[in-house]
Amino acid sequence: MSEKKSVQDLLVDEIKDLYSAEKQLTKAIPKMAKGSTDDTLQQAFSDHLKETEQQVQRLEQVAELLSFNVKGKKCMGMEGCIKEGAEILEEEGDGNLLDLGLIGAGTRVEHYEMAGYMTAISLAQRLSNSEVVELLNASLAEEQAADKKLRTIGATLLKSAPAEAVARGRA
Repeated sequence: MSEKKSVQDLLVDEIKDLYSAEKQLTKAIPKMAKGSTDDTLQQAFSDHLKETEQQVQRLEQVAELLSFNVKGKKCMGMEGCIKEGAEILEEEGDGNLLDLGLIGAGTRVEHYEMAGYMTAISLAQRLSNSEVVELLNASLAEEQAADKKLRTIGATLLKSAPAEAVARGRA
């Protein structure tokens, strides 16, 4: 743990956290794609894996611009989100319902990432570092688009989910 003395220190910590989160996701997303039964969802996960790899590169660029080593921190929040998503992959049942579970896990991941990127962007704006802001905004836009795509796929799958299972979910 490091002492925080400035906005710069907070930004560095946030970037390291995001980097760890994105690196963890490069391993988790292929499992989610493989575990989904819907072709559109599989493609969405595969497409987002490519974006996630670009996000890792952007965070490395940010670290280079700010002159720090981006490695060395483990994002515990993302680790928890991934573990929850992995639980869905162990379940059995209707493919649409399991895919909806994966979408829920994926949406939580996207929102976690969006919160991190928005925080880092605010800190970089405070430091008037437009180059860092631009790199982070590119990743934030991708996360927002991925979230929207997951919600759209989820709405479609929900329409064909077994009615009995949907009714039981209304507790």
